[in-house]
Amino acid sequence: MDLSAIDLNLLVAFEALHAERSVTGAAQRIHVGQPAMSAALGRLRSLLGDDLFVRVGREMKPTAKADAIAPQVAAALDTIRAALAAFPTFSPANSRQVFTLAASDYFASLVVPKLLELLSNQAPFIDLRFITVEKESFVELLEGGVIDVALGTFAQLPNHILKENLLSERFVGVCRGGHPALQKGSVSQEKFVAFPHALFTLRRDATGIVDQTLAEQGLQRRIALTVPFWFALPSAIAASDLLAAIPSCLEKHFVQHYQVQSFEIPLNLPTWPISMAWSKLKDRDPANLWLRQIIQAVCQSTEV
Repeated sequence: MDLSAIDLNLLVAFEALHAERSVTGAAQRIHVGQPAMSAALGRLRSLLGDDLFVRVGREMKPTAKADAIAPQVAAALDTIRAALAAFPTFSPANSRQVFTLAASDYFASLVVPKLLELLSNQAPFIDLRFITVEKESFVELLEGGVIDVALGTFAQLPNHILKENLLSERFVGVCRGGHPALQKGSVSQEKFVAFPHALFTLRRDATGIVDQTLAEQGLQRRIALTVPFWFALPSAIAASDLLAAIPSCLEKHFVQHYQVQSFEIPLNLPTWPISMAWSKLKDRDPANLWLRQIIQAVCQSTEV
């Protein structure tokens, strides 16, 4: 038999007719009109070359062929229903899944300790893998399932990549304790541009949003040091007269663990969102959803 001629709805109609022994009852069972059910029976008879159901008194009794195929039709429909209804379950307490996240080093340093604490309580066998965010390729990595989520600052994303803002970030200044630019814990704009600066950059340049804002006011600072690693900054700052602008997420860590002091930058700098991005292909996946929820919980409990 050419299965392309079989509409799945015809098998559903057959199942209902075999169960109800009535065209009206079968129509009501699957929520269609009686004419539609009669038409379905007509198509079934034509396709299978058998009457299938014959009126005997007030009942539509199945023929021998209908009785013969009914169990297999019911089993096939049950298999299809189970397949369509099935969705992978996820038990954090028992899962041994490995999640891969893309994040900057500074944002990873913010969330990893609390993530590990949460995992030790809720999901002791789950492992985490962090890689750096590559702006040119992270969308492809999400699409291919290489990474589960990406954390960072993202501009335009394709429609199949979903995004949720986690935190609002801003820049704060840092310098060594007792720095000559400090006056009662603050730094004037004049002092801010008078001393050399350190700059984090991955672009191999020496210009950031601070420089753009200064240029709008006809001012310029000297970038004496550029580094591609956030955690190369505090030691250099503590041992020199360099100033630096850092994300506020890092302020507490730098001040607690290095001989540096923070200050408000004397410029009107914009804030920016730290976001979480994931593929629409994984949007309803229970494991990915759980991962996103715990990242959200960690960020909500984080003081920035």
